[in-house]
Amino acid sequence: MPLSHPRRSALSEQVIAALRTQITSGEWPVGARIPTEPELVEQLGVARNTVREAVRALAHNGLLDIRQGSGTYVVATSELAGVMHRRFADADPGHIAELRATLESSAAKLAAGRRTEKDLKQLDALLLRREEAWDSGDAEAFVTADSSFHLAVVAASHNDVMSAMYADLGEVLRDWLREDVGEELTPETYMDHTRLVDAIRAGDAEAAAVEAAGYPLQCRPGRFTASGG
Repeated sequence: MPLSHPRRSALSEQVIAALRTQITSGEWPVGARIPTEPELVEQLGVARNTVREAVRALAHNGLLDIRQGSGTYVVATSELAGVMHRRFADADPGHIAELRATLESSAAKLAAGRRTEKDLKQLDALLLRREEAWDSGDAEAFVTADSSFHLAVVAASHNDVMSAMYADLGEVLRDWLREDVGEELTPETYMDHTRLVDAIRAGDAEAAAVEAAGYPLQCRPGRFTASGG
């Protein structure tokens, strides 16, 4: 439905809020191209300049990326995620791997003691989706599926602060994984996560922590130097 028409500044804030909701709700997921400016004008019932101002504001905050000749894409789900993405875009990939290993190991250890049946069903479903994405040969689909799986592991810790931090680092971690996997899926980059899910299901906190810590550090030879279990 078209938005109401209060004074310009309030209207602009309404449009920004409406677009942000599309992003945070998952309606426009990370990596998706948002509707064109004319489409947004029609959907929201506001002037082109108001839409343009709102899109630029969200781009400035790091949620959107305006690519000339291609469109505008979602790059983060919150302002903090956008800041994280900009701040760590050029970070040493080895350091990103170590950060991911630390967060996921701690989360997996907690998940082994706190997971619910619902969590386990979600992990099983996402593990299957991850394997199907790998079999499809679509590298970007695999990055998305793998990221969703690891986010679910962290969510199973039932530590809201840890989950929020991991989610805000999501695009940084996806960039790292995207670079590590490469444009084509090859056997040496695949890692089976079945033992991680089994450890969480069995309530084996130490085994879950070891499994989760090892995955990010087992990169392709020559990428960077790191050790892991």
